[in-house]
Amino acid sequence: MSYQIKLEVFEGPLDLLLHLIKKNELNIYDIPVSLITQQYLEYIDLMKELNLEIAGEFLLMAATLTYIKSKMLLPCEEKAGEEEEEEDPRAELVRRLLEYKRFKEAAEELGNREEIWRDIFYNPNDLPEEGGGEEALLEVGIFELIEAFRDVLQRIPDKTSMEIVPDELTVREKMTTIIERLDITGTEGLTLLGLIDDGYSRRTIVVIFLALLELARLRLIKLFQAGDTETIRVYRNETDMLIRDTKEA
Repeated sequence: MSYQIKLEVFEGPLDLLLHLIKKNELNIYDIPVSLITQQYLEYIDLMKELNLEIAGEFLLMAATLTYIKSKMLLPCEEKAGEEEEEEDPRAELVRRLLEYKRFKEAAEELGNREEIWRDIFYNPNDLPEEGGGEEALLEVGIFELIEAFRDVLQRIPDKTSMEIVPDELTVREKMTTIIERLDITGTEGLTLLGLIDDGYSRRTIVVIFLALLELARLRLIKLFQAGDTETIRVYRNETDMLIRDTKEA
């Protein structure tokens, strides 16, 4: 049964395309559709493996990419007496990406202004912590989290035998376990790999992934990463803890 999760910051298909373009260091004006389509479809398959309910807009974009890819494979039509060049099949997609990118950068600019004021009137206990001149931690999105779990799943060999899953293995219980461990570690947080034991099955890892998504949706945790190749770290949301302590007082 698929698990539907709706995050306020859940990225859509255009975000995924921009993520792939940035990750592969591609020119947005000259997108290699074959490569992007392949990687996009791999993400769709991975989302299904992680029991995420795929929104229709993701499937529509997959169909659009496949259509563009097939159209680019066809030979250009030659029209006698006409010198007008046929429009690049990627043109409309590029226009959409550029327009969306502008809106996204504008939103990030507004967010940066909020952070400037937060730095002026700040709480010393706020995350992330940058002691010792270490590289600043950056909050990660859904696609970085999916990639991290893909790497973990790839390390687990496929089992031909039936996997027996305990009845008590639920997303809610994993959420409770993660919060309890984060409360113990405090500001140090936990690495993503620290939440996963070597003996865990694929099903258990998927449940952990869904638990992290739900905790992020509830704003109980924050996910940070020092760099593209660094492991993701999970922290307790200090704002939520402050609100909870105030209510209890």
